[in-house]
Amino acid sequence: MEPPSTPHLADLDAAQLVAGYATGDLNPVDVVTSCLQRMDECEPALRAMSERFDEEALTAAESSSRRWEQGTPRSALDGVPLTLKENQQLAGRPTILGSASTEQVPAEHNAPVAQKALNAGASLLGRTTMSELGMLSSGIASAHPITRNPWNLQWSPGGSSGGAAAASAAGYAPINLGSDIGGSIRLPASWCGVAGFKPTYGRISVDPPYPGRTIGPMGRTVSDVARSMSVLTGPHSADPWSLPPDDTAWLDLSFDPVGLKVGVVLDVGAGTVVEPEVASVIREAAEVFAAAGAQVTNVPPYLAAGTVSLIDRFWRASHWRKYRAMTPDQQSRVLPFIAEWCRGAAEITAEESLAAHDAQIDLGRTVLRATDPFDLVLSPASPGPAFPAEWPMPSNDVETAMSHIHFCVGYNFSGMPAISVNGGFTAAGSPVGVQIAARRHADRTALAAASFFESERPSDAARPWPRLHLAEHHTPAP
Repeated sequence: MEPPSTPHLADLDAAQLVAGYATGDLNPVDVVTSCLQRMDECEPALRAMSERFDEEALTAAESSSRRWEQGTPRSALDGVPLTLKENQQLAGRPTILGSASTEQVPAEHNAPVAQKALNAGASLLGRTTMSELGMLSSGIASAHPITRNPWNLQWSPGGSSGGAAAASAAGYAPINLGSDIGGSIRLPASWCGVAGFKPTYGRISVDPPYPGRTIGPMGRTVSDVARSMSVLTGPHSADPWSLPPDDTAWLDLSFDPVGLKVGVVLDVGAGTVVEPEVASVIREAAEVFAAAGAQVTNVPPYLAAGTVSLIDRFWRASHWRKYRAMTPDQQSRVLPFIAEWCRGAAEITAEESLAAHDAQIDLGRTVLRATDPFDLVLSPASPGPAFPAEWPMPSNDVETAMSHIHFCVGYNFSGMPAISVNGGFTAAGSPVGVQIAARRHADRTALAAASFFESERPSDAARPWPRLHLAEHHTPAP
């Protein structure tokens, strides 16, 4: 074995780390040191970290090391490095949401998921970047430099959990927590070639809660994602929609596809048309399930044209209200694309805003009806591949800002679990995520199916992870 402080430790998954801790072959301090070294290597290029907590992480690792030596680990994540998206509160630190316009007010308490991770003995390495106010599918924000894609620095990692996706692909930590209200976990997971899971609505407590908003894990492997779910789920008084504990066997990823009904969606009836290379990857994924004995059926379009535009209208109205409440100085600090997007709601009436709000409920009901016949539903996470890092959205057009979220957003409002796992690459080398959704509360089924596909997917879908080197790549602030 190489010396324990060499960078290869950053490439081990959580199961390997925990097994090594248990036998004494690995030490949490060496692992955290390796992960921090990986950040040192990559951050001048990726800009995936909003904040780093090097000293705190090493202190937590020392405590974990003592617990493992005594045979008293706290959880399946004890000593495992982890990052948190910057919209999750940490006591004493401001939560700026990626925006220079946000008032720097220290949080009074930790977010529920952060507290659970700390209680579990995980080593929190820092907080990852998010796009401006969480409303862009890119790595662009006014509070920090552009976050970039490890597979190609000219590409966006997606968003709003772009930092978590880039950190996952680069190997900063086995588990990187994001949040998702319209694809903010699954879209960047797709473009960065990692596993990104949006669990059943309420499975992980959210503070502040918001309809459709879900916190979920991202990582290089489905097993790491599942391991984190075994620790981070459960209710909290701050989240009235949080679910009670249940007996889900999160670490059991056994899966038998024989006889399962699997739907395939390549056209929901709204949004951007799927590009041919992406559609080809999804069809190949469907063939994997069919060859294993699943009953695979194509699902016809089920959304009315303009559905996603209605959802966008409600989000614009909500943010226009917040934008108007800002001081002139704060408004001047908002990213111009987002300011223009907000101003697009200036003429929306209260009646139109309420109709757009109700469209979210209708969307959830429609998705539930369309997917009810199936145990699993396969689709793209994104209709297209990764796009230029300097573009705030895949369309690069404020009028069609949300035109790419149609495969994802329905599962937010239906409450269904959905995961993106890499299914292949385009000719240009962009990863293409296969989204696998299951029925509400069937989170383990979604994870098990994703793990099955991860092991059976075409060989070209599992390329070596990208590596960046400090001396080769530097990216300036925008």
